[in-house]
Amino acid sequence: MNLSTTAVNADVIVIGGGLVGTAVAYGLARSGARTVVLDQGDDAFRASRGNFGLVWVQGKGYNLPDYARWTRSSAQRWSALRDNLLQDSGVDVQLKQPGGFHMCFSDEELLERQQRLQVLQDVVGDYPFEMLDAAELKARLPLIGKAVVGASYTPQDGHVNPLKLLRALHGSAQAHGARFQGGVQVDRIEGHAGDFRVSAGQQQFCAPRIVLAAGLGNPGLARQVGLHAPVAPNRGQVLVSERVQPFLDYPTINVRQTDEGTVQLGDSMEEVGFDDSTSREVLSAIAQRGVATFPLLRDVRLVRAWGALRVMSPDGFPIYQQSLTHPGAFVITCHSGVTLAAAHALRIAPWIMGAAQPDELAVFNGERFLTDKVLAHAH
Repeated sequence: MNLSTTAVNADVIVIGGGLVGTAVAYGLARSGARTVVLDQGDDAFRASRGNFGLVWVQGKGYNLPDYARWTRSSAQRWSALRDNLLQDSGVDVQLKQPGGFHMCFSDEELLERQQRLQVLQDVVGDYPFEMLDAAELKARLPLIGKAVVGASYTPQDGHVNPLKLLRALHGSAQAHGARFQGGVQVDRIEGHAGDFRVSAGQQQFCAPRIVLAAGLGNPGLARQVGLHAPVAPNRGQVLVSERVQPFLDYPTINVRQTDEGTVQLGDSMEEVGFDDSTSREVLSAIAQRGVATFPLLRDVRLVRAWGALRVMSPDGFPIYQQSLTHPGAFVITCHSGVTLAAAHALRIAPWIMGAAQPDELAVFNGERFLTDKVLAHAH
């Protein structure tokens, strides 16, 4: 350690200031922990600023029931998180949870959807859903297109304004004393249980607990504290329209209308490395599916398009783990930072501070990727 460098001391250091890290930091600071957040910046890949804003449970955890339970537990706590954020920051994140629709464009797709959700209901238990044919769907969404043969609906889904969410989390964490250090590139982590030292250039940060929530930066950091976090980028592209009159009160998997009146279209998944650009082919397919879902969008002007990189593990499920060799070091990584924000703030943060690990998390350790068995994709 460079003795000429003044170290910043805290109870917990969180590396990563995106939606995941900031939600955890908010929960920590709210509990009274002196929390320092080290953020490299989200300018490069926009994982937090480039998402769709869904609080989405429907269909998740098909091959891993604990993920279905974990996701549902977060959705159930989201209204409490919204209220806490409004009280602490004054920012309304515009949470709406009217339920959500997954559109199907063929009878085969509709049947497969029903079978998938039935399996989840059989295993998880409290997992309500409805299957709607074209006429039933049109009764609820009068502007739906003729190409849609039906849909699944679950009452647990919703959406928020993700930019307001990130702002609210930052403001609320700071209101409880969290300190944010921007533009910080972590060079190394040293130490052991109860005494971690993080070096970032000429800066030093010390704490008995450390949380790795650096997204695509987690693999290298995790190795330094005996953890395994083999995440990789997965690109999603999004189109945004001009503001239009309200026509869609519900979130759907590929089209949602924001609280500001714009329409977002998305739901692409591409393995293209760290390329976060857009492509005409994918954007065209997104637009065509959106118009097939709601034909009124045919005449709406598109004003923006972007690509952003999700943080994906090999099986698509999160990694939550405390290091066995470096107790007090935690890795937190997932690709559903909005949906799981409530769980991260209200359930992960207490665990980090010494509470019992939530029951659902036992299956999410990184060592599962050191075997030959890889589960099917979570999406």
